[in-house]
Amino acid sequence: MQYEAVIGLEVHVQLATASKIFSGAATTFGAEPNRQASAIDLGLPGVLPVPNQAAFEMAVKFGLAIGAEIGRHSAFDRKNYFYPDLPKGYQISQFDHPIVKQGQVTLVLESGEEKCIRVTRAHLEEDAGKSIHDAYAGMTGVDLNRAGTALLEIVSEPDLRSAKEAVAYLKIIHSIIRYLGISDGNMAEGSMRCDCNVSIRPAGSETLGTRTEIKNVNSFRFVERAINSEIARQIEVIEDGGRVIQETRLYDPDRDETRSMRSKEEANDYRYFPDPDLLPVELDDAFIEACRATLPELPNARKVRYVAEYGITEYDASVLVADRDIADYFEAVANHSGQGKLAANWVMGNVLSELNQTDGSIADFPVQPADLTALIGRITDQTLNSKTAKTVFEGLMQREGSVDAIIAARGLVQVTDQGAIEALVDSVLAQNPEQVANYRAAPEEKRGKMLGFFVGQTMKASQGKANPQQVNAVLLAKLQSED
Repeated sequence: MQYEAVIGLEVHVQLATASKIFSGAATTFGAEPNRQASAIDLGLPGVLPVPNQAAFEMAVKFGLAIGAEIGRHSAFDRKNYFYPDLPKGYQISQFDHPIVKQGQVTLVLESGEEKCIRVTRAHLEEDAGKSIHDAYAGMTGVDLNRAGTALLEIVSEPDLRSAKEAVAYLKIIHSIIRYLGISDGNMAEGSMRCDCNVSIRPAGSETLGTRTEIKNVNSFRFVERAINSEIARQIEVIEDGGRVIQETRLYDPDRDETRSMRSKEEANDYRYFPDPDLLPVELDDAFIEACRATLPELPNARKVRYVAEYGITEYDASVLVADRDIADYFEAVANHSGQGKLAANWVMGNVLSELNQTDGSIADFPVQPADLTALIGRITDQTLNSKTAKTVFEGLMQREGSVDAIIAARGLVQVTDQGAIEALVDSVLAQNPEQVANYRAAPEEKRGKMLGFFVGQTMKASQGKANPQQVNAVLLAKLQSED
């Protein structure tokens, strides 16, 4: 039987507020354990939570960015459960009245087709602390620094149909929050975490299957692997005559499998009720419009502009705008060099390749926009060809100095003197008489490939410094002159 996956994601985004959502405690990552947990975060007797206005501003900006309805009347509830890293025995969250209601984001599938993914809601809540299981033999440590940190939980409808679609959706959410500046989206540090709701059903069926929830997956790669692993597990269970149980599971990346954690809770298990210490929040038009006025140019708008301004393809533009820092880097190079297409080629083909290999950040990248601009300038004025330009780029990566300093130190100035190139070509043809004869005897349609041999030999003889276009022109003229 053919099966179809039905997937929805719950994305937890740690908001970039300077203090926590209901207290003035700091939110700095990496502080000594339990140094940033205030009496309010711990829920000690006599304390009262005070809402952080910045968290509301960030939530509204996200809602506006996805075209969502803003909940002008929102309220906080207590979500009751008991866990070692939840000091109060409840979490302050939003249940019936979230700050962001229905919205949507659009995916571009591998086929080029667009697909709309509905966002059910996004609500504000406080984070729990962190249980640490590997620091003490036979014991679990609890760090409450994170308790009370402002979170925005973004819940999608079950509109996703594959692990790849889920990752694409997650990357769009990541891109939006980074553009808005409401979170750094650092999944390794827990600033963005994802719960994956997965079920399967026979292909063509409209009936939803029993879903499981994979908790706290913290990388794009693990989201894809976890969902694929869970889909395979559910298919195996059903085909072996069993039934899928609604439960919460954890993903083990070392074994590439999901493991049962606990039975899946329903909303009524949490005994939600309005928080008696917090009044409902009413947002007026002035507040919402003030948030709208601070919205930056978002990825889709930037993509359209890049295609129009720089003459690059939609695909290239979509890759470049996915990360705000990469987009800023590209735009600086394109604007200062005046070479949009060439800038796009270098950023996508060299800069991103290096970043992917090292898993580095563009903020720490050795080749700054001014360096790449200078490199492109030396390509366009024909000081460098494509091969020697890559050599200079390698020098920049090694921090050997400026573009011109590397060119001078390595002797990489392109040979464009016609007489010098003709001498190189004459030497290559004289050394390869058999290949010359074969080229001249070959039909026209086969000569293109054969010419590559002579070009390669000539470029080798020039140590990669000859102008490739001139080499091609001189070779064609000399090879055809004896026909």
